[in-house]
Amino acid sequence: MFERFTKGARAVVTGAVAVAEREGAPAVTEEHLLLALLDAEDTRAASALRALGATERRPSLEASLAEARRRGGLSAVEVDALADLGIDVTRIVTRVERAHGPGALAAGPDSRARGSKRRPFTREGKKVLEQSLRVCLGRRDKEIGDEHLLLALTARPGVVSESLADHGVTYTTVEHALDRAHD
Repeated sequence: MFERFTKGARAVVTGAVAVAEREGAPAVTEEHLLLALLDAEDTRAASALRALGATERRPSLEASLAEARRRGGLSAVEVDALADLGIDVTRIVTRVERAHGPGALAAGPDSRARGSKRRPFTREGKKVLEQSLRVCLGRRDKEIGDEHLLLALTARPGVVSESLADHGVTYTTVEHALDRAHD
């Protein structure tokens, strides 16, 4: 599949690996793909993210992702669903952090990854790559570009798409930004 990736899309994938390595993460996640997209310059996705104001709101976006990590990766929708069942996630997180320290529910570095030369992609990270192919085919494009990775991130349910949507970056807004840039 990577032979169908443009230079920009390949740069995002390698950038995501670099972000994961810097963080000491055992695997490359959807979040790492997003952070690599936010680091990109002079690409279709970078233009769309700039047009939507996401690059200027990066600190807020990163804070949103960090809060989700603190909650053990639960999205706000999942937290609300648990609240409907009488489960107060905030209280649980506070108790766990009181007993085990701040960020105890966040996935931390895995020492096994340090000796490894290659960082694997998480199941969700792989699904984003697969979804980018579907998006590319659906748009009748010949190559998978970084814009397809961005659209895939917005299309998949979860913390990353929820955080993006909270910052005005949805599948529809990205499509409009891409179309405006193409005209």
